[in-house]
Amino acid sequence: MEVEGDKPRGVAMRYLLVLWLAGLSALAYVDRTNISIARIAIGREFSIDNVRMGWVFSAFLVGYAAFQIPAGLLARRLGPRRSLALLGAWWGVFIALTAAIGVHATNALVLLVLIRFTLGVGEAVMYPATSQFVERWFPIQERGRANGIIFAGVGLGSMLTPPVVTAILLHHGWRVSFLLSAAAGAIAGLVWYIAARDTPEQHPLAGERERTLILRERRAMHASENGPAGHRWSVPWAQIVRSRSVLAMLASYFSYGYVAWIFFAWMYTYMAQVRGVNLKASALYTMLPFLGMTIGSLSGGAICDWIAVRFGLRAGRCGLPTVAFALTAALLLAGSAAHKPGAAAVLLAGGAGALYLAQSSYWAVCADVAGEFTSVVTGIVNMGGQIGGAVTASLTPLLAAHFGWGASFGAAAGLAVLGALSWLTVDPRCPLGTPEPLAIEI
Repeated sequence: MEVEGDKPRGVAMRYLLVLWLAGLSALAYVDRTNISIARIAIGREFSIDNVRMGWVFSAFLVGYAAFQIPAGLLARRLGPRRSLALLGAWWGVFIALTAAIGVHATNALVLLVLIRFTLGVGEAVMYPATSQFVERWFPIQERGRANGIIFAGVGLGSMLTPPVVTAILLHHGWRVSFLLSAAAGAIAGLVWYIAARDTPEQHPLAGERERTLILRERRAMHASENGPAGHRWSVPWAQIVRSRSVLAMLASYFSYGYVAWIFFAWMYTYMAQVRGVNLKASALYTMLPFLGMTIGSLSGGAICDWIAVRFGLRAGRCGLPTVAFALTAALLLAGSAAHKPGAAAVLLAGGAGALYLAQSSYWAVCADVAGEFTSVVTGIVNMGGQIGGAVTASLTPLLAAHFGWGASFGAAAGLAVLGALSWLTVDPRCPLGTPEPLAIEI
């Protein structure tokens, strides 16, 4: 770990850039959750019920999941700068196309499914690119914190979406909310392209001390794991698919995505239709899980790094998500069983916050074990989460219709337990191709 004299003064460029990535992350989740807020208005306008709207939610996630690995390869080839700028342009086009569906369209359901699928295809590059950025710009002892900042944007964007979209919807209609979201995404991508660079050595405003701190560690890791620094290696697919840590995180992130997407896709509808609160109160209650996600992401990233420095890399990266998943399961069961809407909302929000304590660990471990191939491994792991989300987007209303909402939350709690158990087999000290743990100093 660097001594005090090695640290650059002021706010380091890597943190300014990662804060902008948090903003992009927030916009990504505005784009994902605005349709769940507008669901009632869209469903009424086009005569689409909850089950068929679940198809629309799932279409995004199917496209998102199916293109995770190609997106990881694209992020590695283009770099985080160009790939995220391209994402901003993609947002602008396909979110605007959603708003362009005519009032009297007879094939509105088909159009929504196709547009959301294509939006998911483009958005697949988001987190493979941000993870590659963190690997290139942050030393090991700061990766949990950096990912925590990025994923705090998930909670922040999702938290702001219900009241903002509801206000716009009530005064201007759902289409205006989509057009504003499209414009914001395109502008944010352009600003990122202007401000960012793929590596610290390319950035004119990165200080010499900052570059030295980052490059010293990155070159040492690349030399020990992949050969000479700067050499461009082929993706080690055989090592990736045989990696116990990668496979365990893939399974665990399926559980993670399943639980998270109950909040993204159905929390608003659950509070409005099942708990019987009005539109504005439902928007307020829906904010609570996303506030929990924001707090969980920020604190989880910091706790992950803190434990890793003091008790070892595996304790920091794996111990926290194991506990977080177990706590999530307990709070989901308690929240779904609560009698009062307010108590249910608070307990379920606690479950969302506990879940997001684990978020940083996934991407920090991807960088720890994959190095130059972080974006590819991130894409594989993230694919599992989006498949889980696609399943819950369609399965949750079916379980609720046949067995009640308690069964829907019970299924999520069961998967959370499986997610916790999966983390027991992950070891971030074993980079790709190394069967035994390495002694990694942080």
